[in-house]
Amino acid sequence: MKKLLNDPQDAVTESLEGFGQAHADLVQVHLAPPYVSRAGGAVAGKVGLVSGGGSGHAPPPAGAGAPGMLDAAGPGAVFTSPTPDQIVPAILGADSGAGVLAIVKNYTGDVLNFETAVELVEAEGTQVTSILVNDDVAVEDSLYTAGRRGVAGTVAVEKIAGAAAERGDDLGTVTEIAGRVVANVRSMGVALTACTVPHVGRPSFDLGDDEVEIGIGIHGAPGRHRIPLASAAEVAPRRVAPVAGARGLAAGAPRPEAPAPRPGGRTRRGPGRRCRHGDADRRREVPRRHVGRVHARDPARAARPVHADLLAAAAADLPRPVRPAPHGSGRRVRWRRTRGRRVGGRAAAGGRPGG
Repeated sequence: MKKLLNDPQDAVTESLEGFGQAHADLVQVHLAPPYVSRAGGAVAGKVGLVSGGGSGHAPPPAGAGAPGMLDAAGPGAVFTSPTPDQIVPAILGADSGAGVLAIVKNYTGDVLNFETAVELVEAEGTQVTSILVNDDVAVEDSLYTAGRRGVAGTVAVEKIAGAAAERGDDLGTVTEIAGRVVANVRSMGVALTACTVPHVGRPSFDLGDDEVEIGIGIHGAPGRHRIPLASAAEVAPRRVAPVAGARGLAAGAPRPEAPAPRPGGRTRRGPGRRCRHGDADRRREVPRRHVGRVHARDPARAARPVHADLLAAAAADLPRPVRPAPHGSGRRVRWRRTRGRRVGGRAAAGGRPGG
């Protein structure tokens, strides 16, 4: 695998330096020991959120500083848990007096190092609560964890708990909301290729060009099984079924087939009309002026804050609501018709230019 690096031993340090320079308005990078905190320090009266993990993941554990997210994070070496001497200053830097929530991924090193760090800062009078994220349903126990691993679900916990903290909730409420998210979020990964740790220089495991591994861990930890390379439609059920089963979700009724479009591909006019380039049975309220043109995002919908939806879902112990996407794909839609309409970008004889 080819990588653009200087000294592999400096990869984490240099990436942190670049991250800090690129986002100096949001974060402050500390290098001795390495951790990232919100620019300007802790927000007065706000519960602080701290997390951490091995570098080399996407998104990285250094993702701190933005409103509604982490206040500090300790990025360890590549695929290595952060040490207590990284976590302690991160927690202290995130504390404004309202307490700190530590969001910990369920890996043995992360758990032990965060426990040590929390004991140290509590001895200094800082109020800290912890939440353990264990969303990966691929394996219950492995050489790397006791129970389910904590992976992509951490992002959902950080975002929703971060929204609660940004709103001004106290430490107990933020911790409770984070716990509800942990109880409801599940995930499973799949590997197409093996990762290569920079200072090792070779793939972490062997995976054939014609194979994929279902349930792989983010460090290359073994998953459930390997299968021949298949289509997305074949691989997806192998991941969705365990995730749904872990939440006790029953299979829903199959989606009915969409009725055939009207002859000639005509688009029905008026409110609630059908859009030719969408599902034939999907009705959308699209302003008449946008028929056959670029569909603009509804300004009122775009301006609606995300935090309110996320918090309402967490408080009700329900899945996160999905905000409807803006209608259309952003491309100008041109109808190809044989009489009196646009054909190949030009108006047909006897007709007027199309939209």
